[in-house]
Amino acid sequence: MSPPVAPPGWSRWLVPPAALSVHLSIGQAYAWSVFKPPLESALGLSGTQSALPFQLGIVMLGLSAAFGGTLVERRGPRWAMTVALVCFSSGFLLSALGAATEQYWLIVLGYGFVGGIGLGIGYISPVSTLIKWFPDRPGMATGIAIMGFGGGALIASPWSAQMLESFGSDSSGIALAFLVHGLSYAVFMLLGVVLVRVPRTEKPVASGPSVVEGVQVSANSAVRTPQFWCLWVVLCMNVTAGIGILEKAAPMITDFFADTSTPVSVTAAAGFVALLSAANMAGRIAWSSTSDLIGRKNIYRVYLGVGALMYLLIALFGDSSKPLFILSALVILSFYGGGFATIPAYLKDLFGTYQVGAIHGRLLTAWSTAGVLGPLIVNWIADRQEEAGKHGAALYGLSFTIMIGLLVVGFVANELVRPVHPRHHVPAPRQEAVDVERQQPESA
Repeated sequence: MSPPVAPPGWSRWLVPPAALSVHLSIGQAYAWSVFKPPLESALGLSGTQSALPFQLGIVMLGLSAAFGGTLVERRGPRWAMTVALVCFSSGFLLSALGAATEQYWLIVLGYGFVGGIGLGIGYISPVSTLIKWFPDRPGMATGIAIMGFGGGALIASPWSAQMLESFGSDSSGIALAFLVHGLSYAVFMLLGVVLVRVPRTEKPVASGPSVVEGVQVSANSAVRTPQFWCLWVVLCMNVTAGIGILEKAAPMITDFFADTSTPVSVTAAAGFVALLSAANMAGRIAWSSTSDLIGRKNIYRVYLGVGALMYLLIALFGDSSKPLFILSALVILSFYGGGFATIPAYLKDLFGTYQVGAIHGRLLTAWSTAGVLGPLIVNWIADRQEEAGKHGAALYGLSFTIMIGLLVVGFVANELVRPVHPRHHVPAPRQEAVDVERQQPESA
């Protein structure tokens, strides 16, 4: 499948909706918790077992993005979105079969392994194309798309809950809900496959970069630079800090104010989780767009430096002021989302557009690491503190101190980022440069 080249007059503003159709779909992953209680009841699973499809899906997201990134760059966004559509939808269909036959391993295989490949390929599928369409505002462009991944759960959560209420929460009802998800997302993602185009100035990459402006570095060379690993640390630390709150948000706010005169109800805790999701989504477009104005290094100084300050405020005063706790958590989650959305533009600034999608895919292994590290720090320490007889906000003091330290490590790593040494640059072929100069962009 050849990358679809935009015809004359094609508007570049049709590309973000194509990306959104994919990211809003795969963003369903954040709504997996809706299926956990019904699965535990219908199939007799433990909480750890019911989390396995989601955990495997996130692991496969990072691995497929890392190993498939170069292939995505070579074959183009339409091929990548098609693969994502097939894998993600097939994962739901396999899960439907597993639920109908009460074979849980099929759900793990379908949603976790097959669907997880769709998550990874789908996540990186539009990034390189958006940056090439919007060289003037790469942060905004990638923020629009990646905002969809953060917002997908806002659609999927109530939709899934309504289906389970209508179809029933037994194995047959869960199977029917999975089936509807698989078919619906296939149709919605098909919109992205149909709409996506690459700019006319871009040619399929064979042996060299097709863009002659600025630094161009291949994916294989990028992973051998200190800049790549500095950004790996930056992303890992920022994501770990965000997941530290997001993964345990409801019980955390309940624990913080359990011993006060204004305890938090279950309903209020659920509302807090919804607010965090909204902050996560809003931060992806707001902060990434801001990075176009103030620069990528400066915006990560905000994410990491101010994020550490927010954690410090919660640790010191969070249990004495509910508004302070909520506001600080919302800021941290907005930085969590903003960090995801800004990193592709940061990579473009350092390594160029040549194989930025492949480089981005390899960097997402930091997400897989943080997805294990963040929950492990918060949950393991809280369990140990509870065993020691502590309760309330005291359960989280040590883990928040660790999060502050990790954000400081990320801040230092960001400060160490410098321009890539010329020995890693890939020069554009001279004849191709002449061809590019003769062409005029057709984007709006």
